[in-house]
Amino acid sequence: MKLTSKGRYAVTAMLDIAINQSKGPITLAMISERQDISLSYLEQIFAKLKKSDLVLSARGPGGGYRLSRNPGEISVSEVIAAVNEDLEARKCKGKENCKGGEECLSHELWSDLSEMIEQFLENITLEKIIEKRSSVKEIVFA
Repeated sequence: MKLTSKGRYAVTAMLDIAINQSKGPITLAMISERQDISLSYLEQIFAKLKKSDLVLSARGPGGGYRLSRNPGEISVSEVIAAVNEDLEARKCKGKENCKGGEECLSHELWSDLSEMIEQFLENITLEKIIEKRSSVKEIVFA
């Protein structure tokens, strides 16, 4: 189980759009500059996000990306799945063949962990992250 930079960058980029899209479509160059993510890496990530219908794009001058749905309707789990991240904690990937075709002694532990991670990420939306970030900022500067 490992969340790679691809998954982290995808979530960060989606948050950037959610925060800034009220100003108009967001270009990958804008995200690249604000978030210090390689433009070519963002292009790869956004091809997958678009294919998963999480973002909409507009070409040409004034074009860019925007979220396909409200930030409160997009879970972190969806974003991570869109970029083909695997957060499965079980070595057997749930096939119960961990040890020579049989379930290992700790199979249930890793199964429970995988389920908890998935449920947690399904229940966290882009909007919740933004709200939490805003409330932290208010406390710090209040």
